[in-house]
Amino acid sequence: MNKEDFFYLGKITKPHGYKGAMVLFLDVDDPTIYHDLDGIFLDMRGQLIPYFIQRADPRQKQLIIELEGVEGAEMAEAMRNVEAYLPLNLLPKLSGIQFYYHEVIGFSLIDVNFGPVGEITQIVEHPSNSLFAVDHNGKEILLPMRDEHMVKVDRKKREITVNSPEGLIDVYLQDANQSDED
Repeated sequence: MNKEDFFYLGKITKPHGYKGAMVLFLDVDDPTIYHDLDGIFLDMRGQLIPYFIQRADPRQKQLIIELEGVEGAEMAEAMRNVEAYLPLNLLPKLSGIQFYYHEVIGFSLIDVNFGPVGEITQIVEHPSNSLFAVDHNGKEILLPMRDEHMVKVDRKKREITVNSPEGLIDVYLQDANQSDED
């Protein structure tokens, strides 16, 4: 099993009670989608190990879970901070301007005013605003991933069209031109 075929679901944060139950924090936009899971994969020392869920009690962005084979508070404590994953095929399909970060790496980014900007190389996550990192002829350009800037996501063409803040791309290119002149 390759970790690239899975997505990060969340993390076991602590034991719950003394019988082996644990709190699984769901790091997802809509936790209700995952309230009826039959199993999860836990990252145990770099290996994804499948576990069947015997019982799950949903609580907003958490699940209180009991896993098959995990008995007692000591075993549950040993799983504190273990990351949980699910196969990519369990992700709900998105449409419109919605996308998963992992799916747009390698997409072309186009600005309605500037034109083709370059290839999306990564998503830089910040608490206040995530950013597209785009390779423009060897120069990295960071553009905000805000809904008000999103115009279109074309999965077939592997393109994202944005209307970035006026002058932002030029700021990056001016810096590149000035360092070329020095």
